[in-house]
Amino acid sequence: MDQRRERGTHRRTFATVGFIAAGALLASTAVTGTAYADPSADDVRSKIEKLQEEYAGLAEAYNQAKEDHDAAKSKLADIREERKGVQEKLEEMRSGVRELATAAYSGSDYGSVPFLASSTGPEDALAQASDLGYLSQSQQDQLGNYTEEKDKLDKLEAEADDTADEAKEKLKESKEAKSDAEEKIAEQEEILDGLTADERAEATEGVDGGSSSSSGGGSSSSGGSTGGASYNGSASGNARTAIDFAYAQIGDSYSLGANGPDVWDCSSLVQAAWREAGVNLPRTTYDQINAGTSVSYDNLQPGDLVFFYSGPSHVGLYVGDGKMVHASNPSKPVAEVQMSPYWSGQFTGAIRP
Repeated sequence: MDQRRERGTHRRTFATVGFIAAGALLASTAVTGTAYADPSADDVRSKIEKLQEEYAGLAEAYNQAKEDHDAAKSKLADIREERKGVQEKLEEMRSGVRELATAAYSGSDYGSVPFLASSTGPEDALAQASDLGYLSQSQQDQLGNYTEEKDKLDKLEAEADDTADEAKEKLKESKEAKSDAEEKIAEQEEILDGLTADERAEATEGVDGGSSSSSGGGSSSSGGSTGGASYNGSASGNARTAIDFAYAQIGDSYSLGANGPDVWDCSSLVQAAWREAGVNLPRTTYDQINAGTSVSYDNLQPGDLVFFYSGPSHVGLYVGDGKMVHASNPSKPVAEVQMSPYWSGQFTGAIRP
């Protein structure tokens, strides 16, 4: 297939592509007296598909930023816990080191008048005593341990500040990506709201993938219905378990960043499906594509994860006979769809967990 691309090295990037405003799609425009025809069905479908691709990129950018934010918060909690332990340890050591420093400064242990005269305080005296060899080995060890713990505390303080800043930045990125993604869906709906039912169906034919009532795997209920569906295909073992789970979610709602049990996005759905089979997948498409054995389009088997767009930014669960179950965007429920021709043309790669 000419459109298929080798997976290669996938980067956590996505492109934002410009598009024509909905008003330009839904009405003829008069410019300097020249009338323009209404956009064709192909034009409208092209815009809908482009908005879907942009939405998918922003959706996974949101998921990744949220994952990074959560990881930074967890790391910060660990750092603070470690810092607390170091602070407590330093507090226990401080009295002994303070006594040692005072002794060095007062001359009770060291009789060097020039040495004491050149000291500006107990800590300086202690440092000079160490340098000049006035401290015993045990005292040297005590000072060394204290200094080591103090340096550790300083580093933890700096790391905590940096991690807190990172968490704050990732939270900001996630909010911006979510807002932008929601705008794409609003614009898509604005276009579709101006169409008849037949025109709407034609405009979304590619992205919807021709949702069907019978699966290549054997779905017994509509891909757009609620209450799930059943799979009657040939998959077995872990793949069968994952597919059964995905079919049970058909008709569930989509929400950006959702993790179930009745609301999903694309990557959380496949993650949960394979978790049901005892396989732990990463949360985002960026990482999921590296979480198994790479598979070509021609060698897909039921249960494989199929990826689309650059990034990649969308994923579905292949179920056989050129079909997949996926969660697409807020305007559609979890559904079984045909991959060809639209989704096969956007194919980026596939993995077998």
